[in-house]
Amino acid sequence: MAKRSVVKVPGMAGHRNPIPTCVTLGDLILPSVISGHDPSGTDPITDPARQIQQAFVNMKHIIESAGGTLDGIGKVVVYLKDFSHRQFVNEQWLAMFPDEGNRPARHVMKADLQGTTWIQMDVIASK
Repeated sequence: MAKRSVVKVPGMAGHRNPIPTCVTLGDLILPSVISGHDPSGTDPITDPARQIQQAFVNMKHIIESAGGTLDGIGKVVVYLKDFSHRQFVNEQWLAMFPDEGNRPARHVMKADLQGTTWIQMDVIASK
């Protein structure tokens, strides 16, 4: 039976709630929700395009810190506060996954996110 292991992500401030940034379970990589906030936790990014770009940077960093790669990402669920920001998601998606024959599954949903949080992502990956 696989055992859950907490992943320490270098350079990322801890979560404000009592949850880890990411766990692994065997070869599965299961991050907690990924936002587009500055990983140091000091400066909020309020511009939607920049925050969405940072969310993709954060996703890559978390997955790699857990021993994975972008090729191991199987599915991404994107939650957007404003659905008109989907264009920014598509820009980052194409930059991160340029090969149309090798992209994860994706689902984008409108969500009631707090404050100036424009994006959150839920990711399932494997090592």
